[in-house]
Amino acid sequence: MRLEYFQMVDRVVSLEADTITVSSQVPEQSPVFEGHFPGHPILPGVLMVETMAQTGGWLLMALNGFAQMPFLLKVSEAKFRGFVTPGTELTVISRRSHDGSGFAVTEARIEAAGKRVADAEISFRLLPFPAADLEAAMRGNARRIGLPGFC
Repeated sequence: MRLEYFQMVDRVVSLEADTITVSSQVPEQSPVFEGHFPGHPILPGVLMVETMAQTGGWLLMALNGFAQMPFLLKVSEAKFRGFVTPGTELTVISRRSHDGSGFAVTEARIEAAGKRVADAEISFRLLPFPAADLEAAMRGNARRIGLPGFC
């Protein structure tokens, strides 16, 4: 996980049918933890949501063969069930629950040490890549995280 660059997914563990599982290692040190919170550092909930959104985005791009870029549209039913501290290894699972008419919905969850720590329903707008440079960067990131078909 590179918080400062919003690269929340380290590695794709599996991609099967409509579900992706990824791994993310929360860094031991980050400026984020200096203010959230001094003496009790925890990963902000908004970054957990971002991690679930990026996981769902990778799933959708893999399923559509990079024909479209998913843009975050809505987060529903987000629940935070536990704290995530620096150094924690996260498993993030996202499943496509709807796809059609330029929109897609995923159901995502984050687990740490086998326990659920967060979940949410995330909606995306699927659009053509707005710039060739963005598409090239996303394909490079797909290779970096080991997305099947882009390694």
